Amino acid sequence: MTGGADGGVNPAGRRRIVVLDYGSGNLRSAERALAAAGADVAVTGDLVAAADADGLVVPGVGAFAACMAGIEEVGAGPVIAERVAAGRPVLGICVGMQILFDCGDEHGVVTEGLGLLPGTVTRLAATRLPHMGWNTVQAPVGSVLFAGLPADSRFYFVHSYAVGDPAALSASGARVTTAHHDCDFVAAVERGALSAAQFHPEKSADTGASLLRNWLATVPAGD
Repeated sequence: MTGGADGGVNPAGRRRIVVLDYGSGNLRSAERALAAAGADVAVTGDLVAAADADGLVVPGVGAFAACMAGIEEVGAGPVIAERVAAGRPVLGICVGMQILFDCGDEHGVVTEGLGLLPGTVTRLAATRLPHMGWNTVQAPVGSVLFAGLPADSRFYFVHSYAVGDPAALSASGARVTTAHHDCDFVAAVERGALSAAQFHPEKSADTGASLLRNWLATVPAGD
């Protein structure tokens, strides 16, 4: 832990961010990247801390079903949903983004997600999987996450599944960023207090650091 998660902001006014520990995700990489971006970070599975933090980060790697099982085991689903309903910032990363959607379809097995965003996570229609490495994205006008970043900015991806219907997600009122790997897919989403990235900002060097700073700027400091 790089800062206090027991209430208040530190004297420098750094936002209190909890990286949710439910047994999945690049926890320490996310912790280091957020701290470098200016946050006061705690990595914890404590749901009270997750509910009370100024901002909550939901990481995730591996299978959709396994991540959802971890979320259910610690009982984090309602905390995430309540934060979003109350307009309190949440950032999902990689599979931590995917589980925010209605469901995931892996090898013909459909697993229910948190249902905070409309859509189904499916296998990419690509000849080379996983989609691993650096790729550009196409951010929409008005994006907060990508504000100030050049159009050719590259981010680090590692995944074989994604939401493949950007138009339907846009129709829900979300700002949708896309990427292309033999097909278009949702690379990031912003809707109200909920933000998410399919790529790993914590592994995306300077561009990822800029994106994390942009997200932190949307997080109101607590008392």
